[in-house]
Amino acid sequence: MYFSIFVLLLYLSKFLIMKKLMLIFIAVLSITIMNSCVEQETSSCEEESFTFAFLTDIHLQPERNATEGFRAAITEVNVLKPDFVITGGDLVMDVLGVSYGRADSLYNLYAEEVKGFDMPVYNTLGNHEVFGIYERSGISPDHPEYRYGMFESRIGETYYSFDYEGWHFMVLNSVQETEDRRYIGMIGEEQMDWIRTDLMELDPNTPIIVSTHIPFITVLTQILYGEYAPDYHGLVVENAREVLDLFAGYKLKLVLQGHLHYLEDIYVYETHFITAGAVSGSWWNGPYNEVEEGFLMVHVKGDDFCWEYVDYAWEVE
Repeated sequence: MYFSIFVLLLYLSKFLIMKKLMLIFIAVLSITIMNSCVEQETSSCEEESFTFAFLTDIHLQPERNATEGFRAAITEVNVLKPDFVITGGDLVMDVLGVSYGRADSLYNLYAEEVKGFDMPVYNTLGNHEVFGIYERSGISPDHPEYRYGMFESRIGETYYSFDYEGWHFMVLNSVQETEDRRYIGMIGEEQMDWIRTDLMELDPNTPIIVSTHIPFITVLTQILYGEYAPDYHGLVVENAREVLDLFAGYKLKLVLQGHLHYLEDIYVYETHFITAGAVSGSWWNGPYNEVEEGFLMVHVKGDDFCWEYVDYAWEVE
C-alpha cells in the first residue's frame, strides 16, 4: 500500500514538473514572438524604400519667435534627409479674419522660409490659410483671393495627387466655408467626384496615403473631456464616413491629420489615422497637452511603413 502511494506521489511530482516546464516554455515562446515582432518593425524602419516628413500646424508669423522655430524644424528635417516633405495645413497664423496686408505678409513669409528645405514640399490647405471669410477681415467675397484664392495663387492647388515609388498620395482640402462665413470640416461634392475619378485610374493594389488638415477620426475629446464627450463643430470632417467609403476595395494605408496639435495613432480596418503634433506646439507658447513641438518621420518599405515623432528641441524663450 505504501509502495503504491509512493509511486502515485512520484507520478504526480513528475506531472507537476512537466506542467511547470511547459508553462515556462510557453512564456519564453511568447516573449520570443513579441521580440521578433519588435525586431521586424525596427528592421522595416532601418531598411526603408523611402522616407518623408509630415509637418503640420506651423502657424508661421513674425511674432513669438515663430520664424526661428520653423527654421529649427527645417534644419532638423534637412539633417534627417527625407525624400520629400508633406505639410499638414495651418502653415500661417492666420488669414481668416485679418486685413489683406497682414495676410499678404504671412503668405510671403511662408513662401520665403519654406525655401530652406533641401527637398520637395507638398502643401496641404488648413483652415488658417482660408483668406478673409471671417467678416471682421473686411474682405468682400468678390475679392480675387477670397477663400482659397490666396492659397491657390501663392502655393498651388487645394487638392491633388502624386505618386512616389509605387505609392499614391492624395492631398485633400478638408475646409469648407459656411453660409455665415465660418468654416467646417467637410469634403465638398466637387472634390468627392475628383476622388472617385482619381481612384478609378488607380490599381486597387496600390498603397495609398491621404493628407487632410482636419481629421477624419480622432479620440481627442474622449481623452480630454470624458468618454461620452462629442466631437465639437469644426473638430473633424463631418462627412468623413462618406469619404472613407470611397476607398472601399482600395489599400488606404495611412491618413495623415493635423488641426488638433495632438499626437495619436488610430488603427481601423487596416488603415492608420495618425494625427501629428504641431510644429508650433501650443501656437509657439510651448507644448500642447504634453505634446512637444515636433513632426512625423514616416519610413516606407514595400507596401508597409512605420513612423516616429521627432521633437526638434525648440524651447520658448
